[in-house]
Amino acid sequence: MQLPSDPARLTPRQARALFREGLRTPTSGWSAGWTQANLIALPKDRAYDFLLFAQRNPRACPVLDVTEPGDVSASIFDGDLRTDLCAYRVYEHGEQVGELTDVASRWRDDLVCFLVGCSFTFEAALLEEGVPVRHIEAGTNVPMYRTDLSCRPAGELSGPMVVSMRPIPAELVPAAVRVTSRYPAVHGAPVHVGDPARLGIADLDKPDFGDPVEVRPGELPVFWACGVTTQAAVMRSRPPFAIGHAPGFMAITDVRDSAYLVP
Repeated sequence: MQLPSDPARLTPRQARALFREGLRTPTSGWSAGWTQANLIALPKDRAYDFLLFAQRNPRACPVLDVTEPGDVSASIFDGDLRTDLCAYRVYEHGEQVGELTDVASRWRDDLVCFLVGCSFTFEAALLEEGVPVRHIEAGTNVPMYRTDLSCRPAGELSGPMVVSMRPIPAELVPAAVRVTSRYPAVHGAPVHVGDPARLGIADLDKPDFGDPVEVRPGELPVFWACGVTTQAAVMRSRPPFAIGHAPGFMAITDVRDSAYLVP
């Protein structure tokens, strides 16, 4: 299926219709002004552990909405969570057993869905301030990395923090920090600027999720906490079953970015 000429102009409903028809693409830059979210769906008997995990790790796992068991829509997502994202990952005992564009056949009535804030939400604000976003320029997925920073465990869930990275010209790093700090519900300010080795990242050209991007002379790698931390916890903790979005292929919600902007 051909990509639309200007995905930034699509409404969430229009974008979700394309994904439901089978379009598969990273969603950074789509539906400008509308909040994007991570999806993780876990059986009801694991839901409390996840809520506690998220509460203890709010930078990486800021929860925007939670469904009742079995529900396939949410108050901020007036679509079908089984079909209206463009790519999903299915896990059994922590192992990825499939990457699908539709998980209706794998859905269970006991699944509780969590929509978790995504840093794509503040990218439009960065661009408005003149801060470049390299993966949008390149038309690729954002690079994401497992770190050696351990999240605070909860019940049977534990795992490392995952971060996303954007190269920023050194003189614009203060602007990037200022802009993103006003969006705490979608990860907020960076967790680290500069040397990736301080996070346990050995090679920026080999992200654990997404695609590598060029870091040019005069730029610094800037790292934000990432909602893929939820799936890293699934992979580490090995619950019997879980469904998540494919990293970078987000849920486009019906809430404006401005709803999460603080003064």
